[in-house]
Amino acid sequence: MRKGLLLTAAASSLALVGSLTACGSESNGDGTGSDTKKPKIGVILPDSKSSARWETADRKYLGEAFKAAGVDYDIQNAQGDKQQFQTIADQMITSGVNVLVIVNLDSGTGKAVLDKAKSQGVATIDYDRLTLGGSAQYYVSFDNTAVGKLQGEGLSKCLSDMKATKPIVATLNGSPTDNNATLFAEGYNGVLTPKYKSGEYVKGPDQSVPDWDNAQAGTIFEQMLTSQPKIGGVLAANDGLGNAVIAVLRKERRNGQVPVTGQDATVQGLQNILAGDQCMTVYKAVKKEADATARLAISLAKGEKGTTNATVEDPEGKRKVPSVLETPVAIYKDNVKDVVDDGFVTKEELCTGKYAALCAEAGIK
Repeated sequence: MRKGLLLTAAASSLALVGSLTACGSESNGDGTGSDTKKPKIGVILPDSKSSARWETADRKYLGEAFKAAGVDYDIQNAQGDKQQFQTIADQMITSGVNVLVIVNLDSGTGKAVLDKAKSQGVATIDYDRLTLGGSAQYYVSFDNTAVGKLQGEGLSKCLSDMKATKPIVATLNGSPTDNNATLFAEGYNGVLTPKYKSGEYVKGPDQSVPDWDNAQAGTIFEQMLTSQPKIGGVLAANDGLGNAVIAVLRKERRNGQVPVTGQDATVQGLQNILAGDQCMTVYKAVKKEADATARLAISLAKGEKGTTNATVEDPEGKRKVPSVLETPVAIYKDNVKDVVDDGFVTKEELCTGKYAALCAEAGIK
């Protein structure tokens, strides 16, 4: 097939040119610049600030999968810097990767990188975030609309459990440059909008948080609370935003009284759930996502066709992207244990200090 021919041409024409120096890099290549026919895969992660998962989970699981397959790889983190993102991509292409996996910082930067890789015969995969208008051959993620639906249902469950009457619901959406944030909102708005229309809930302030920045989220929520002091529930699009909300509520001595959602099942998010300050989170088994990406990348690096289970619409590119989508899971206090049992977080990380007793109450042993 065309992809296989392109990959073969890329592998034979590009040579490894030594170790890379961009921040947050990891490679198992020898860095000597010697020719090699072994497949080589490049991965660019977005940052460390928007979520702890990129360094604590994705880097780990992808690296383990590539090592097990015996392929050369280079994993780097752009640390939120769009120029650095492009520099890393250029270095990887020059170094001879025949597959490039990216988590874009925004669709504009992602498209430029994907188009350049394509022009050099490098196969491409969008990881976790779809690059709108981009040219990635494949996309691997979770069903992100389903993630949002779980968040909307979770907030509804927690408000119901609290017997809230016509609560004012505030919403902190994710970054407006992240297509995933759009999909999350599609999911939770599908649950909440009918409740606003029926009068069961009152629609409160609704705002996006640029770059998923937690500090900005805290400032935004303080402003929301000033304008609507009686906010009774918060749809926060991930655990970092949720924690920023909880910090503000704590200052007002209202933490635990206002249900707050999250996503990513971070240690901090799970601790907030155990403490009763956060209503729920959404667990996305990153290892499944990373393993699926690794399998796909390895197949492409060997000139083989990838296996997918879905297609996703790119509305800007007006194309359907072959995809692998995994299934998310809602996590409440009574099933935090499942995340530990799955190995995503350890008891040692989660059950420190005051959380030890809470872990025991939750059956985490």
